[in-house]
Amino acid sequence: MANGIHTLEVWGDFACFTRPEMKVERFSYPVITPSAARGIFDAIYWDGIREKQGRESVIRPYFHWQVQRIEVLEMPRYIALRRNEVKDIVPGTAVLNRWMNGSAVPEPIWADGNKDELGTDQKGRTQRQTMALKNVRYRITAQIVPKPSFAKDYGKLNSQFERRAKQGKCFQQPYFGCREFPAFFEYVESLDTNATPPAAIDQHLGFMLYDVFDLRKEAVGGGDRPFITLFDAHVRNGVLEVPPFDSALVKKPGRT
Repeated sequence: MANGIHTLEVWGDFACFTRPEMKVERFSYPVITPSAARGIFDAIYWDGIREKQGRESVIRPYFHWQVQRIEVLEMPRYIALRRNEVKDIVPGTAVLNRWMNGSAVPEPIWADGNKDELGTDQKGRTQRQTMALKNVRYRITAQIVPKPSFAKDYGKLNSQFERRAKQGKCFQQPYFGCREFPAFFEYVESLDTNATPPAAIDQHLGFMLYDVFDLRKEAVGGGDRPFITLFDAHVRNGVLEVPPFDSALVKKPGRT
């Protein structure tokens, strides 16, 4: 760790970082997105507190991960898959307000047929074509950015992440875009002469998804709408440099 900056080497058999302009079929970007990279760091260490604001429960994070650099260690290779996907979504308000406190019985989502076969109001499942990536490997560098209202010891956050990452600990399995594509990780203390060099790839990816959350927010509630941000992505010599979230290079919607 240097100045609170951490590097992970991550790899897996499959990955899918879906392009948002693809309405039905899943088609992956050739490189991991900053939001997916942030999710891997979050899965290893995240800290915050849940609070009540009126009738709504909100989460107040102490910090967010700012991805700075993504090194592509394997050339992007695509594979075509057909996957069963559930059409229904788990109702977040029901989980937080009723299921977790035992005031209502959890309702399962059935994925063994369509609406007519199930005989319920559920939509069931559908088959979709997926153009995914295979045998991916990246080296990702990120930094903890504390919230302005954060009053804890900033150094402890970095030491806790470093300790957990070195021991291979995570509170949920990191994944590459889809939960069925697990990601494995190793903490990189320093790059030596035997480190895998970035792949020989130079590509202009166009506007790439940066994140789906407003990372500047102090509190996140279940009723928040997605906050889609984009940036003009260039992979040069196998390296994708990621601008800070507050940068003018990150295109944000006209709302906060």
